[in-house]
Amino acid sequence: MKLVFLGPPGSGKGTYASRMEKKFGWPQISTGDLLRAAVKNGTELGKEAVSYMNKGELVPNKIVIKLLKERLSQEDCQGGFILDGFPRSIEQARELESITNIDYVINLVVPEEIVIYRQSTRRVCRECGTIYNIVSVKPKVEGICDKCGGELYQREDAKEEVIKKRLVVYQEQTAPLIEYYKEKTILKDVECNQADVPPEVMLNKIIETLGL
Repeated sequence: MKLVFLGPPGSGKGTYASRMEKKFGWPQISTGDLLRAAVKNGTELGKEAVSYMNKGELVPNKIVIKLLKERLSQEDCQGGFILDGFPRSIEQARELESITNIDYVINLVVPEEIVIYRQSTRRVCRECGTIYNIVSVKPKVEGICDKCGGELYQREDAKEEVIKKRLVVYQEQTAPLIEYYKEKTILKDVECNQADVPPEVMLNKIIETLGL
C-alpha cells in the first residue's frame, strides 16, 4: 500500500509511520532524511541541494522529486511505502502524482494545544535521530537513547514560540492538501484528542481506518 501521512508538526507522523514500517514492511520515507543522506554521501543531487542549503534557501521541488523518484524505484518500495511529511504543498502533491500514485492519505487530526505539548516534551537522539517523548515514549534510561546510547536533547524548533510559528506555516501551506486529497476521495481522518495516547493505540486506529 502506498501511503502519505499528513498532519501538523508534532502530530505523530514519524512515530506512527516507523511503527507501520515494522508491522507491514513498507519503508518509511522522509524527504528530509533523503536530502541529508544525499548531501552526506556527496551524490550529484546532494551537491546540487547543498548549494541551496548553504545559502539558506529551500531546496527546489525538482531536486526533492528526483531524490524521491530514485528512492521509490528501489526494490523495497515495490510492495508499498509510507511518505512521512511529504508532500507539503499542492504543488508538491502534483509533482508526486507525476512519479507515482497514492492509495490513501492519513490525515492526523490533533488539536493545537496537544501538538504544542507533545512537541515541547519531545527529545531527539544526537547520534541516530530516534525520537522520544518524556511523557508517552520514554527512553529506558532518562536522557539516553535505547538504540545507540546517544544523548537525547530538545531541538530549538521544539520550543513553544517556534512551534506556534511552524503551525501558522502549516495552516498556510500544507493544510490546503486536506481538501485537495478529500476531493480525490483518498483522505482518511484519524483523530487524537489526548496528549498521552500510546503510539500503539493510534497505530491500531490507523490500521482499522485503512481496513487492514
